Amino acid sequence: MNVTVRFLRPFARCLVPYTFHRKRSHFYSGVLQRYMSSKAPSLSCHNKDSASPPEQLELDGWKATMKSSIQEDGVSEVSDKDEDSLATTRELIEMWRLLGKEVPEHITEDELKTLMECASKSAKKKYLRYLYGKEKAKKAKQAKKEMKAEAREEAKRARLLETTAEEQQQDFMFLRLWDRQINIALGWKGVQAMQFGQPLVFDMAYDNYMKPSELQNTVSQLLESEGWNRRNVDPFHIYFCNLKIDSAYHRELVKRYREKWDKLLLTATEKSPVDLFPKDSIIYLTADSPNVMTTFKHDKIYIIGSFVDKNTQTGTSLAKAKRLNLATECLPLDKYLQWEIGNKNLTLDQMIRILLCLKNTGNWEEALKFVPRRKHTGYLEVSEQSQELVRKLKKTKTLNSFRKGSLNARTWKR
Repeated sequence: MNVTVRFLRPFARCLVPYTFHRKRSHFYSGVLQRYMSSKAPSLSCHNKDSASPPEQLELDGWKATMKSSIQEDGVSEVSDKDEDSLATTRELIEMWRLLGKEVPEHITEDELKTLMECASKSAKKKYLRYLYGKEKAKKAKQAKKEMKAEAREEAKRARLLETTAEEQQQDFMFLRLWDRQINIALGWKGVQAMQFGQPLVFDMAYDNYMKPSELQNTVSQLLESEGWNRRNVDPFHIYFCNLKIDSAYHRELVKRYREKWDKLLLTATEKSPVDLFPKDSIIYLTADSPNVMTTFKHDKIYIIGSFVDKNTQTGTSLAKAKRLNLATECLPLDKYLQWEIGNKNLTLDQMIRILLCLKNTGNWEEALKFVPRRKHTGYLEVSEQSQELVRKLKKTKTLNSFRKGSLNARTWKR
């Protein structure tokens, strides 16, 4: 033990003054204990009677131990800082919630990281307000859905109470087979439309012109358009052209449809409409076109730009149609409606419902009922004789164009 005492005393004298004037005295004391514990076996092997000279300090080993300890402490400090910042952000959100500010109740880790990356306090407040509005809209949608489900259940119970036992049994069999038979019938109509139906193209090349929220709104309108077309008596053969794989449009569509995306009865392609159809049979529908649409042509391919125009970027689709040297048309809204406020841009689902009605009936007054009433004050007054004359002209033109369209459709398929 004499050797141990002689070795530790000068070492402690030279190290203790160095460690006390530092802020992290516990760190260096831990390093000293680790180094001395590694040297303990070699020190304890000496006998009491041996009089060997004191061992010299190994500076290389001491430096290696110091560096490894500093690296471990740095990594732990970084992880501790991240955890502390996340905890601080959560406490800040909770404090703002208690103060009555617009803050979401549930927030994910990714949203927390995005919040921490905000440069200023006002940016953080705006992002939290956006998350609050998103969460509020989701709750309102869920509550509305539950209210509708309860109303359906109430109506179903009331209907069952009014019917007799025999009628109740018949209704039960009919309801059990209804959805399946309807889905089969709609599927057959969709297959028939893909083989013999008139093409209708949605141009998906406008994802760079929209914000993420506008793109999501566009995809929602596309889903509604596909649903209205699928349930129609004579549906279109829908084309999603210029749909690049792994683009923003493609990712959002796959996210919405999930496993049903590969089973949809439509054509999704990366090609342009010019590569699929002849140019002289294409009409690009845009609100900025100077050419007014008079009748629905069954032998033409209509293109609708998949574009939500909230920033009033006028002329975007018209410029593209001119670059491709395509014919353009716009709906005769001023001819039939008393248009006073708002722009003449309609949503995608409104456009496809108008085109489906024109395709089946050829009546503009019937088709333009799908234009929102908030944008116009009613129909323009037209005399009965002129209305009858327009109906006859439309009827003859529709029949002729339908015959030509059926022949052209057969030649295209061949």
